[in-house]
Amino acid sequence: MILTQYYEERGQLVTEARDLLTQAEKETDTTKAAELEQRHDQIMQKVDALDTKIAREERTAAAERSEEERRSRNRPRGRDVEHRGQEGGDGEEKDAEQLQAEYRDAFYAMLSEGGDIGALDTEQRALLRRGYVENRTQTAGTAAAGGYTVPTTLANRIVEVMKDWGPMYDGKITDEMVTSSGNPFDIPTNDDTGKSSAALAEGADLTDDNSGDLEFGEASLSAYVHATPWLKISFELLQDSAFNIEQFVARKLGERLGRGANGKLTIGTGVNEARGVVVASALGKTAASATAIAADELIDLQHSVNAAYRRSPFCRWMFADTTLASVRKLKDGQGNFLWQMGDVRVGAPDLILGKPYSVNDDVPAIATGNRAIIFGDFSRYTVRKVGSPLIGTVRERFWPKVGMAGLIRYDGDLLDSNAVKHLKLA
Repeated sequence: MILTQYYEERGQLVTEARDLLTQAEKETDTTKAAELEQRHDQIMQKVDALDTKIAREERTAAAERSEEERRSRNRPRGRDVEHRGQEGGDGEEKDAEQLQAEYRDAFYAMLSEGGDIGALDTEQRALLRRGYVENRTQTAGTAAAGGYTVPTTLANRIVEVMKDWGPMYDGKITDEMVTSSGNPFDIPTNDDTGKSSAALAEGADLTDDNSGDLEFGEASLSAYVHATPWLKISFELLQDSAFNIEQFVARKLGERLGRGANGKLTIGTGVNEARGVVVASALGKTAASATAIAADELIDLQHSVNAAYRRSPFCRWMFADTTLASVRKLKDGQGNFLWQMGDVRVGAPDLILGKPYSVNDDVPAIATGNRAIIFGDFSRYTVRKVGSPLIGTVRERFWPKVGMAGLIRYDGDLLDSNAVKHLKLA
């Protein structure tokens, strides 16, 4: 398989890159050492490109499996199969999967007609109206204006692309909370780390001075709206049966939504927008240099976070790609590289000091005064999402083109400032 070839090629490149770094460390001629480091960086760029290919190939394979499963579910079934849900014309009831598939077909039929609802048959218009009403709590606008909710399958693809463009929107990295409405959501907080127990003498009474009471604070998450500019599509493309409108829309709108959301969840100020994890994190270590990071400083940053957080499966590093290039060259006191290659074949990630990392180019780069590296338990950073991403379509305004735009509602904040800390350059 092509994935196996990618895995083997990646392993060879990483081995070659490590050999070059070892030679550079031993080289006394600074010019030759610089050449070796340059060759190392070029090889690691190939590794990064391979990682992208591997991720794309894995996503494609997963999408193919999902599509095959969907087709299998939608194949004709015998009369002995019971369908629960809305009743069809032949007296049989339809389940949620069938109803979603019908709505999806009607949605794309509407797009192929240039957004003209009048060109659809009565059943397709009824399907769109039914889908709009069922999802009205997640939609702003009216059906007549083209505010039809995007089918679930397309919404999932949009969220997937948003994860690719920024780790902060990924529910596998941060704490994800999905709500059906956008009302402010209050979350109680508690820090009990300063409380403990004490020895009790025989026959003595327990202490009753209110010192053992739990103290609660409160954090509130709003629902800020982020929307894309209009994406105008020609009616020729919409009518072309060979053109995959689903992948096109998911890719473009997902990328745009992802860039915006990840930026705010990373460096947002918290004033009328999400409070980014970099802004909310506490100081863990100040680097001695304004332009470079030392291996010992990463170790200090890691241990500035309490071991209770470091044991979390969500504990990781996060920094920009340019910072990763510098960290990959660092060694500890025994000459071992801090960066260790994982094994993508078994789902083992690359590690730095035993912990995985996420590349996030919205984290500030290495420069004077910047918070260039953050580390900690990212499950303590909560991303509140309101429903699924929405797509709106407008026909008349851009005729004969069709305008489409994406919209999400979300907020985010670090609810425990001790869980994630940053390294700041001098």
